[in-house]
Amino acid sequence: MRFSFSKMMLWLGLAFLYAPMLILVVYSFNESRLVTVWAGFSTKWYGELLQNQKLLDAVANSLKIAFFSASGAVVLGTLAAFVLARFKGFKGSTLLRGMITAPLVMPEVITGLSLLLLFVAMAQMVGWPQSRGMTTIWLAHTTFCTAYVAVVVGSRLTEMDMSVEEAAQDLGATPVKVFFTITLPMIAPALVSGWLLAFTLSLDDLVIASFVSGPGSTTLPMVVFSSVRLGVSPEINALATIIIAIVTSLVFASWYYARRVEKARLRDLQAINQP
Repeated sequence: MRFSFSKMMLWLGLAFLYAPMLILVVYSFNESRLVTVWAGFSTKWYGELLQNQKLLDAVANSLKIAFFSASGAVVLGTLAAFVLARFKGFKGSTLLRGMITAPLVMPEVITGLSLLLLFVAMAQMVGWPQSRGMTTIWLAHTTFCTAYVAVVVGSRLTEMDMSVEEAAQDLGATPVKVFFTITLPMIAPALVSGWLLAFTLSLDDLVIASFVSGPGSTTLPMVVFSSVRLGVSPEINALATIIIAIVTSLVFASWYYARRVEKARLRDLQAINQP
C-alpha cells in the first residue's frame, strides 16, 4: 500500500488527538494512585468513584446544565438561523447576524465577565437573580451555545432545496405546517449535531461557569480543575473514561441517524424529480 505524505500527516494528527485519551483510559485501570506508575490492572477506582459524592454531585450538575442549555440553544439557534436564512435583507439583519455570531469569536473571559456584570445589575434593579447558581450557569451556557447551533443549522438551511417547501405551499399548506412537516425533518440531522455540539461545549466549559456560578452549583470542570492543582486523581481518569464511552456512543448513534435521514431525503428527492 502506497503511504503518501498526506496519509502520514493524517495518522500523526489522529495519534496526537487520540493517544492522550487512550493513555487516560488505560491508566483508569491502574492499581496505583500515581498516574505515571503502572502497578497492575484494577477496577477499584471505578468503585471509589461511586463513593465520591462531591464528584458525583458535580457530574449531575454538569449533565443537567448541559442538557437544558443544549435544548434551549437548539430552540433559539434554530429560530435565529431560520430568520437569517429565509428572511434575507431585512433592516437590521447584519446587526442580528453579528450579535448571533459574536460569542464565536469573543474570548470566554470577556463573555463570563459581561454576564456576571449583567446578573449583578439585574439583581440590583429587579431583584433577580438573588444569587448565582444553576440558573445563571444555564442562562450563560445557553447564550454562547446558541451561536454554535445557529451556524450549524443555518448552513443546513442555506443548502437545502426550497422547491419542496414551495410545492407544499402551492398545495395549500400553511407556513407553520410546512415548517413542522417538511423543513424540520429535513434539518433534523443539523439539529442533532447542534444539540450534541452545544451539550459538549456546556459540559466542557470552565471559564464562563466560574464567573456566573455560586455556592452549591459547582460543575465537573470546576472540580477537576481544582483537584488538578493537588495532582490528578485516578477517580478523575475513571470518570473521564466513562464520559468518553458515553460520548463515543452518542456520536456513533447520531452519525447513524443522520445517515439514515440523509438517505431518506435523497430518496424522496429522487422520487419527486422523476417524471
